[in-house]
Amino acid sequence: MNLADDQKNNSLSQKQVLDIFADCGAILHGHFILTSGLRSATYLQKALVFRQPEKAQILCSALAQKITEARLGEISQIVAPAMGGVIPGYETARHLGLPAIFTERVEGKFQLRRGFEIFPGEKIIVVDDIISTGISIRECIACVEEMGGDVIAAACLIDRSAGEADIGVKLIKLIDFKVSAYSEDELPAELAAIPPIKPGSRGLA
Repeated sequence: MNLADDQKNNSLSQKQVLDIFADCGAILHGHFILTSGLRSATYLQKALVFRQPEKAQILCSALAQKITEARLGEISQIVAPAMGGVIPGYETARHLGLPAIFTERVEGKFQLRRGFEIFPGEKIIVVDDIISTGISIRECIACVEEMGGDVIAAACLIDRSAGEADIGVKLIKLIDFKVSAYSEDELPAELAAIPPIKPGSRGLA
């Protein structure tokens, strides 16, 4: 079955998702400092995918279909953590016919700004791009819950932890893509020999 056939039912295999990233030049190799602080030889630069709306549409329509198939009941809106979750959160919400808002870091902690609101008891799904340790998505969930929202599930395009990250709620994902990650003091020699770069967005105002 080819990609066009799969798009009739919004289904994507792991290979097809990774092929989209590869076609966009978004699978990078080197020495990267992940958002979590861990180090890896492989980085998925999703911004190179999201700059092509037709690619984001393919991925997020498939994620929206998985959310629908999960039969989670009535959902009020989608909330995403900035920056990485903003585009997939919006595009997934568009396919679900739901509003989309996002949290931003203010002095290191996620908050709602720009007139965004969450009302007590609202049924929320938190959508992010890629999960490694789950720190950002857990912090976003905590922000929603502090405002009285009920996070009934989270969703992401790619789970780099392959199910190991505990985010505290049901996780819906397109694919698992396990990539080795290391703490700074446990780097393999071949990785330690390469100067690190930090391509993530954590810490941006």
